[in-house]
Amino acid sequence: MAEDWTDRHVARWKDHWLDLAFDEDVEGVFVRINRIDRYLRGAKQRAVAEVGLTDFEYDTLHVLMIRDTPGSASPTELAAELGVSGAGMTGRLDGLEKAGWIRRIPSVDDRRRVIVEVTKSGLGVWRRAMGIRGEAENDLADALTRRELATLDRLLKKVTVRSEEREA
Repeated sequence: MAEDWTDRHVARWKDHWLDLAFDEDVEGVFVRINRIDRYLRGAKQRAVAEVGLTDFEYDTLHVLMIRDTPGSASPTELAAELGVSGAGMTGRLDGLEKAGWIRRIPSVDDRRRVIVEVTKSGLGVWRRAMGIRGEAENDLADALTRRELATLDRLLKKVTVRSEEREA
C-alpha cells in the first residue's frame, strides 16, 4: 500500500516523544480520521457553493431535515440543535424564508408558537447538496470492499460508543 501523509507525520513525530508514551497505531488512526474529516468538510464546502447555499443555510436545512420530524421544528429546537442563540436563529430563518427555502407557520397546538417547515424548494436545494456530499463519501468508500467497509463501520461504532460514554 502506498505511503500517505499520516505515515510521514508519524515518522516525523515518533522520535519527539521519547519521554512519553507514543503509540504509532493510535496516532495513525486518529490523524487519519482527522484527515478524512478535513476532506469531507471540504466536500461539503464545495457542495454548498455549487448549489448556492451558505454554510449556515445548509447546516440549518440539514438539522431541519434529519430530525425525528423531518422538515418541521420550532425555532427553539433548531437553535438548541445548532448551538446558536435565539436571535441568531431568527436571523438564519429570516434569510432562509426570504430565499423561499422555509416557511414559518403557526403551531396547531398553540397559535402563539411558530413551526419552521421546509419548502419544496428548500428540500430540493438541500437534496442537491446532499447528493454532492454523498458522491464524495461514496468515492472514499470505494477504496474498500463491502466486507472491509462493514468491518470499518463496526470498529468505528465501538470507538464512537466509547466517546459518547465519555461525554455523558
